[in-house]
Amino acid sequence: MTGSERREAILNRIKSSERPVAGRALAASYDVSRQVIVQDIALIRASGYNIISTNRGYILSEPSTVSRTFKVRHTDEQLEEELYSIVDLGGCVRNVMVNHKVYGQMEAPLNITSRRKAAEFIADIRSGKSSPLKNITSDYHYHVVEADSEETLDMIEKMLDQKGFLIKKM
Repeated sequence: MTGSERREAILNRIKSSERPVAGRALAASYDVSRQVIVQDIALIRASGYNIISTNRGYILSEPSTVSRTFKVRHTDEQLEEELYSIVDLGGCVRNVMVNHKVYGQMEAPLNITSRRKAAEFIADIRSGKSSPLKNITSDYHYHVVEADSEETLDMIEKMLDQKGFLIKKM
């Protein structure tokens, strides 16, 4: 069993357990030392899972999220439609990024999780405070979108494609 397979098995065991899973039990199950389990748990946490260590073992505090980067293009007038469509399907627009030919990669956090937050962002843009970052790259930009599952991200990707916003990867 490889390390990544072991970590996946550990995560599945913790997810499916109704009580804390002891580190020594995990070590015995996978024939590794307790220290290897501690390192595996650290790597699982680093991948986005909120695993808590208790005096009785490991528990998963909350469901994990997954993310995907989408390359998109749309007009300023379509900004609201893009953001609303993503949050309506359960996505969180974590950021906006552009790859400028002179300045390189530029990124700004957004953390838009609802229509209200999207409306506030759009109001700020429309107030003239600034223009969308996408405007410096002929409307091409990227968003990291976070959701509760790959299925949700698939629905978001399909919707962005149907609306003509998604730029297919070559």
